[in-house]
Amino acid sequence: MTTYMHYATLTEAAAAIRSRKVSAVELTRGMLDRIAKIDPSLHSYATVTPELALTQAEAVDAEITAGNYRGPLHGVPIAVKDICNTAGIVTAAGMTIHADNVPDHDATVVRRLRDAGAVLLGKLQNTEGAFVNHHPKITPPRNPWNADYYAGASSSGSGVATAAGLCFASLGSDTGGSIRFPSAANGVTGLKPTWGRVSRHGVFALAESLDHIGPMTRSAADAGAMLGAIAGRDPNDPTTLIAPVPDYLAELDGGIRAVRIGIDTSYNETDCDSATVGTLREARKVFEALGAAIKEVRLPDPSGVMVTTAWGSICAVETAIAHKATYPARSSEYGGLANLIEAGSAISGIEVMEAHHERLAFTGGLSALFADIDLLLIPTQPCADFTIAQEQELFATAEGLSRFVRFATPFDMSGNPTITLPGGFTARGLPLSFQLVGRHLEEALLVRAGHAYQQVTDWHHHHPNP
Repeated sequence: MTTYMHYATLTEAAAAIRSRKVSAVELTRGMLDRIAKIDPSLHSYATVTPELALTQAEAVDAEITAGNYRGPLHGVPIAVKDICNTAGIVTAAGMTIHADNVPDHDATVVRRLRDAGAVLLGKLQNTEGAFVNHHPKITPPRNPWNADYYAGASSSGSGVATAAGLCFASLGSDTGGSIRFPSAANGVTGLKPTWGRVSRHGVFALAESLDHIGPMTRSAADAGAMLGAIAGRDPNDPTTLIAPVPDYLAELDGGIRAVRIGIDTSYNETDCDSATVGTLREARKVFEALGAAIKEVRLPDPSGVMVTTAWGSICAVETAIAHKATYPARSSEYGGLANLIEAGSAISGIEVMEAHHERLAFTGGLSALFADIDLLLIPTQPCADFTIAQEQELFATAEGLSRFVRFATPFDMSGNPTITLPGGFTARGLPLSFQLVGRHLEEALLVRAGHAYQQVTDWHHHHPNP
């Protein structure tokens, strides 16, 4: 693998493979060598699968030589979050209790990536059960920009590996921001699809009505290519939406002239650090220059407090359901996730329905708002760079966690799709970001808007030097 290829985008790597400038085997070997060299200090992988990856890469080269090209993922080395079942490969979900769990089948998303010709490098580390903190017996992934700083949760390994050139793209999951936070912390592009757009069959649950599976990549175009492979109805997941899967790259260069972008300035700038506010203002200027129509709006829950509080109740109850086979029976093997399960077990039925009603109210209000706009521009998180020590302090209290997730959890509650885009750097050299929110099933517009932004900015081309 040539020295620059590890930071190529997925679409660039795919083009190089298809034109036979590089073979899938060469690309895979180079990536495996880089993982062996760099990941011992970053800890992004839970499991590396070199034999499988090379076998798949050899098959790709034979297929392409024979003229059989499957599409933009064919031969590209990727990795998936370790909550996705992989047949014959450990799927531990960031928990020691599942360290010997070897599924006999692939998750639907893994199978669809395989059918698209992607090469699986391995499984990426995540927080315990895909919630906030890593299990105390597991070494957390380290931010490749600065190992002393927050690397995101819960898809921490996905963000780190994608940013550090240890895979060309990855899968993450998002229940309360877990695609968006590690995308923001590591400077990559993350796409949280509409709830039900991507199958959850064979994926370890945190909170089933909130869980989303989506791509984490180096560009909006890459995210569209990944989503095109994994999206769509799945008979094994009755919650998947019955809707055709568009070609997310078909109108990639269509621009965003006259696209209406809503901004709630009070929501965006209250209790946010100056760097984040500055990034949003600069993003607004870029979108205006691209021809978008900016509209001042008011979100249905202007502070985000009510819907975020409701999210906490629903997430806790559903987590308790997800772990009922092992908790409390094996509670001594749990880390901090036990606190969430205990909280969920103590919530009354009345409290659950109150939270559900708040969810319905916010979702309905947001749907009405999208009658007047096409996209919503908001922060990803309220503070851009903070150390691991500050992270632990911030997330130690319900108030601190609620403050941090208030730009993320509302859109898990409503199920709206979002795209997180790199938007600059802090004075300390840590990535800045913002997110766009769209209507249900309008991921194609998010991809197009993200691509338009990335055609006139270069933040997504900046890479760490781990």
